[in-house]
Amino acid sequence: MALPKIAPYAPPTVLPASRADWTPERDRMALLVHDMQRYFCAAYTPDAEPLDTVVPNIARLIAAARAADIPVFYTAQNGDQFRPDRGLQADLWGPGMAARADHEQVLPQLAPATGDIVLVKHRYSAFQRSNLKTLLRARGRDQLLITGIYAHIGCLCTAAEAFQRDIQPFAIADAQGDFSAARHDMAMEWIGACSGRVIDTHAGLIAMGAA
Repeated sequence: MALPKIAPYAPPTVLPASRADWTPERDRMALLVHDMQRYFCAAYTPDAEPLDTVVPNIARLIAAARAADIPVFYTAQNGDQFRPDRGLQADLWGPGMAARADHEQVLPQLAPATGDIVLVKHRYSAFQRSNLKTLLRARGRDQLLITGIYAHIGCLCTAAEAFQRDIQPFAIADAQGDFSAARHDMAMEWIGACSGRVIDTHAGLIAMGAA
């Protein structure tokens, strides 16, 4: 039931068509860094793709967002989320992470800074059991740029729920990682067809005024 060991693969460079023709706008957007904790990242082969591309791309987007005064949100699970708090996730993934730094810590290259907002993660979607929607609305934001892992699980569910809450989701394809290229491609295709727009890091940086 534990996380699989993920073989190296290159993040997608050819993006699927998106049904939505939305344009990311600096004054409407927020950036989400989803689950980039050591526990989840340890499933990947060290010093290999996709994280060799994904982590620097997320770092560039974080830096650009902070420079442009764009809100930066993180999701991060707490360790030792035993039943009943962990719920049905325990049936699929086991006990999950432990309450220790080498599991809970966000990768140092992507660490939250003063002014960033860290949401305690309970379920796949960043909106579940959090006040993310309220925090976005309070800041006048109705677009969410989604980065992190895993593309076909939490990132996809967050995009789907954002759409259902009338928040425009943008999946940044080369700033997300997944279990495999096939799963990654599936997630991008589904988001583009059903709930959001798929873009790349360069497009996100342009929208932030940083490229």
